[in-house]
Amino acid sequence: MAEFVTENDLNSALSHIFETADYELIVISPYIKLHERIKSILKTKLKNPDLSITVVFGKNENDVSKSMSKNDFEFFKQFPNIQIRHEKRLHAKLYSNDYDVLITSMNLYDYSQDTNIESGIIGSTSDKKIGKEALKYFTRVMEQSELIFEKNPVFESKLLGLSSKYVKSEITVDNSDDFYSNKTYKKVYKKRILKSETRKSNDDNFGYCIRTGEKIPFDIKKPYTDKAFTSWNRYKDENYPEKYCHFSGEKSEGMTSYKNPIMKKNWKKAKEKFNL
Repeated sequence: MAEFVTENDLNSALSHIFETADYELIVISPYIKLHERIKSILKTKLKNPDLSITVVFGKNENDVSKSMSKNDFEFFKQFPNIQIRHEKRLHAKLYSNDYDVLITSMNLYDYSQDTNIESGIIGSTSDKKIGKEALKYFTRVMEQSELIFEKNPVFESKLLGLSSKYVKSEITVDNSDDFYSNKTYKKVYKKRILKSETRKSNDDNFGYCIRTGEKIPFDIKKPYTDKAFTSWNRYKDENYPEKYCHFSGEKSEGMTSYKNPIMKKNWKKAKEKFNL
């Protein structure tokens, strides 16, 4: 059952979200300045590749350091399985893990935690009226935000695929230097969009993730990166509109989905190329 929390109970609820995160941690806050208590908890998770962390911050698009300092950004970059995103319109705050979700007025900011009058609602992620609806909405917020940094774990198959061993983590996206440089966010953003629209694959066996536009092996049964598939698999909506064509990588303007990952105009070419 959902519970209204304030003051010390709110800080305890926030710490609880971080402490009990085993496989998923979502941090959505316009302003982030890590309290030493939260930082100390996070340090215990630094060597856990199974914990998928998503951080979304916002505001101050022309000086993002006012929303999150480069030091805190670099701290988050140490984690083996993480995405860091920016949404310039962000004002809402949400903190969630495998079990609980906290919707609150409080930023993940040390001053807010120590000084401000704040309140929040904490409930179970399985609660249809609170958890599920909140996560459904904020999943869309995350998907629409700009990906600044991503690091994914690499596992080695063991015992004929019955188990796996963590080997290392690979950085797949890192635009943090540009993002924190003197260039404005808009210029960097437009440059990346142009790049994604004009990119072409030189490998006949590759397609594109229909949610992120990243190059992946062509497979109409799994037209997502692993991380995007995990996001889609939460609700399993086969008709949910996606952003890119699995065959060409071009923007689909919502005309693709898990059920139809290839734009109609490209279906004939894809059929001939991949013997579909």
